Amino acid sequence: MRLTIASIAGRARSQHCDALVADYTKRLSAYVPVTTEIFRTSETFFGALTKQRSRVVATLVLLDATGRQFTSEELARWLERLRLEGSQRIVFAIGPADGWSAEERTRATLLLSLGSITLPHDLARVVLCEQIYRAFTILAGHPYHTGH
Repeated sequence: MRLTIASIAGRARSQHCDALVADYTKRLSAYVPVTTEIFRTSETFFGALTKQRSRVVATLVLLDATGRQFTSEELARWLERLRLEGSQRIVFAIGPADGWSAEERTRATLLLSLGSITLPHDLARVVLCEQIYRAFTILAGHPYHTGH
């Protein structure tokens, strides 16, 4: 299984948030190969996703305010189920400032919400990376989750 954490960011990003994303993806790489990608528009994101298709279509998770909310443990179980089912690639994507279009939402395997609060785009990237890392530590029985 490989993970991609993508985001649509049409403007400059926070160096502080970039550093936190890099830290969590480095930690996460001990459990699963992970890459991060930044796209200027949702059109370029979906274009790149289409070009990267292999024999198996990626599991596409779009972050969306209308999406399903998971606890950390539920996210861990969902990822474990995908791993057991042989999912080869999962793409998590944070959308543009005005959100995903209705057509784009239909392309998702899962719409995921980080909660009912509104987060700045860069902070959402950090929270998503941390929660994915937390999920993999839960699956590994690592004390990170229980110590926080």
